[in-house]
Amino acid sequence: MRDDEYVSLMKSTIVRSWPEPRPVLRTAGRVLSAVAPGVAARLAAKLFVTPPRHRRPEAESRALAAARPGVVAVGGRRIRTWSWGHGPGVLLVHGWGGRGGQLVPFVPPLLAQGLSVTAFDALGHGDSDGREATLPDLIASLRAVAAAHAPVHGLIAHSVGAAATARTLYEDLRIGAAVFVGPPADLVIASLAFADALGLTRRVRELMQRRIEQRVGLPWEAFDVTRLAGCQATPLLVIHDRGDAEVPWQQGAAIAQAWPGARLLTTDGLGHRRILRDDTVIAAAVSFVASTVGARRAWAPDDAIASM
Repeated sequence: MRDDEYVSLMKSTIVRSWPEPRPVLRTAGRVLSAVAPGVAARLAAKLFVTPPRHRRPEAESRALAAARPGVVAVGGRRIRTWSWGHGPGVLLVHGWGGRGGQLVPFVPPLLAQGLSVTAFDALGHGDSDGREATLPDLIASLRAVAAAHAPVHGLIAHSVGAAATARTLYEDLRIGAAVFVGPPADLVIASLAFADALGLTRRVRELMQRRIEQRVGLPWEAFDVTRLAGCQATPLLVIHDRGDAEVPWQQGAAIAQAWPGARLLTTDGLGHRRILRDDTVIAAAVSFVASTVGARRAWAPDDAIASM
């Protein structure tokens, strides 16, 4: 993806993170924005914090069936977990509208390095409790699972899961290494695309943002990964695809540039989700994490498909 293509992505293809609204819904959004902006903002805020849920593929279900199932409680709600192995611990963190099982391709190579692995469905996702979720809910989920499976030596996070991880690292989580796959730098692009898809006006989008900020008690800038990056000490590998149509590659590049000592591995042709199943990507991520606990082979630039 060229830099000039990034501009058009900001209001178009990134919207694929959300279900494509029917034309009648877009028309209704325009009308409601004009006649009742407060109502439009309230409905939009509810939809924005309601992640989509998808049925697990059969292969994913089989992989989870081979794990040790568990439950972690946070605030009276249950988080479903799955664990494999018994060595130094690694967490797998899914993205918005995702589920822990999406990252199971990383499990066998991690186990082969003598590591243990835990995946989970965050609150409001998959098999865990709740229908709505905010970034603080993802952070609370990550912190609860990390505490239940401490010590955590490494972490691999996808998409918005990386933003939640960055905030948790900024606050108090201490791990040996992290890998961010397709990470967003902030919430702005997603909200712009979301509002555009629903035909919402700029004012309604701003009101929606304000409602969500009041709900979580933090401004959106608190989840800007490039702002959180400057004081980070955790070794980081960012993996991002040039053709990612949901989170533009430039966002991952910006995170890698802002994060002290971070490395950027750029792929091409894998998109936002298929990248989680690519053997070379998996090998690079696993080797990077494993190297922090003295595993068998350290990560090296030769592992990259293409690096910056």
